[in-house]
Amino acid sequence: MSTNKEAWGSRIGLILAMAGNAVGLGNFLRFPVQAVQNGGGAFIIPYLVCFVLMGIPILWIEWSMGRFGGKGGNHSTPFILDTMGKARFWKYFGVFGIFTNIAVASYYCYIESWTMSYVFHSISGTFTGMEQGAVADFFNTYLTIGKSTTGIPYEAVVFYVICLALNTYILSRGLKGVERAAKIGVPMLLIFGAFLAFRGLTLGTDGASAMHPDSNAWDGLNFLWTPQFDSLSNPTVWLAAAGQMFFTLSVGMGTVHCYASYIKSKDDIALNAVSAGFMNEFVEVVLGSLIVIPIAAGYLGIDWVKENAGFGMAFQTMPYLFDQWGSVISNLAGVFWFGLLFFAGITSSLAMGTPWMGFMQDEFSFSRKSAAWSFGLIILMFGLPTVLIYQVATNGVVDQIFFNEYDYWAGTMSLVVFATAEAVLFAWIFGMKRGWAELLSGSDMKVPVFFKYVMMYVTPLLLMAVFFGSLFLPQGGDWASAFSGLFSGNGWQLDNNSIILMLQNTGLKETMAAASNPEEIARLTQKINYVNAARGLLVSLFLGISILVYIAYLKRQKNLKTETI
Repeated sequence: MSTNKEAWGSRIGLILAMAGNAVGLGNFLRFPVQAVQNGGGAFIIPYLVCFVLMGIPILWIEWSMGRFGGKGGNHSTPFILDTMGKARFWKYFGVFGIFTNIAVASYYCYIESWTMSYVFHSISGTFTGMEQGAVADFFNTYLTIGKSTTGIPYEAVVFYVICLALNTYILSRGLKGVERAAKIGVPMLLIFGAFLAFRGLTLGTDGASAMHPDSNAWDGLNFLWTPQFDSLSNPTVWLAAAGQMFFTLSVGMGTVHCYASYIKSKDDIALNAVSAGFMNEFVEVVLGSLIVIPIAAGYLGIDWVKENAGFGMAFQTMPYLFDQWGSVISNLAGVFWFGLLFFAGITSSLAMGTPWMGFMQDEFSFSRKSAAWSFGLIILMFGLPTVLIYQVATNGVVDQIFFNEYDYWAGTMSLVVFATAEAVLFAWIFGMKRGWAELLSGSDMKVPVFFKYVMMYVTPLLLMAVFFGSLFLPQGGDWASAFSGLFSGNGWQLDNNSIILMLQNTGLKETMAAASNPEEIARLTQKINYVNAARGLLVSLFLGISILVYIAYLKRQKNLKTETI
């Protein structure tokens, strides 16, 4: 039996912590980019449908599983899942709930450290008077070890270690530390976001510049919010919407289970889950859509946004756009923007540490501080390659290989695999009758019966569709041509971004085969080696946690035999 007796201090603290877990960098960086890359308004309809049919049901499933497991003193997914199914292998599916958090936190804290650095540079006025190209070059300089924007040697490493140490210290304070950080961080990011969103709304045609006289912020809003119903027949858009839903709600990670395991057995979970989910959606759909795209469209035009939308816009473009507002307001806007991203990031990364801590406290009697610092040490060990190992292309862009591999395999595919497993376990192994009763126990809201059948049939099937769609992604994402080719006897042509071909590094090998420059061939060879090394680290991490779970299982069996004698 676990000696971990921590509990949440208040309901508002729990909701804010849950919201902070969900509200992260993806709300402000990933969502607008995904929307632009998938047709703007064409993306919104599938996204909202996925929220209703997958997002809310999975939130309820994870809250229910977490509270149920917490009744038995379990605060991490391996043994939460173990209590819900008789088969021994379920605990090893639960490994995903620890593995994913460690792997994602390894690079997620790195992004947080960027925002911390950019807050510093915004305060000091570094970006004042910089042209857009110079701002972009500044970002690449910051990422490149051996170069510095401040004169500090290994600047990126220094900020990464500071950011990781701050996360670890807060985690060492236990749930009270996490709750206090959420009570500060979530309101601050809402305040900062409201200021920038107001600016995005009121920019209108005032963003016109001599270079782009036809620029209009409203073009960005119209593009994002004009529904395009043909998106409903495009599987690629649906896959992108489902992927964003996983990322933004932090489901399929084990953090929700862990947080929910610390609430009392009769406390509400249905309304709490919906409250946290809708707060996340408000931040993402409302605030997230009113900052980057409208402001960029206001100065650079909607065509530029469509062509250049990407994750790096937040760091490579926004400081330049803020500078158009005058030195004082631009510095303030920079502090608000990067401060918003920092608070969004740290409230999520703190949640990522709790499953590991709960596991080590439950199974190996670690103290709260020991568990926190062991998490920090592991993140440092797996995270430093994301900082140190990269390639600089001929155009000066830094290709962060370990970062990208961690993000895809741990931050995307692992979420889908784990969410599928837990949906099947909850509805079909634990049983929908027991699961529904667990969800409604102590509920402060009446959950529509409609969702009972959604959780049984729709959610698992959609999850499987997302997984198999990624596994067998057709060439060019053209599903109609793929099925036509299959039925006509021409086979199914896989895209290089399908899981099957990605595991074989097919795209990189084809690029290398087409290269004639010996230096480019050597670079691609090295990249393939780095890619395989990153995947090897992820596999070793998963196996290491699985071994710890097996050892914990043996300890439990031994204790059970001792108690029965």
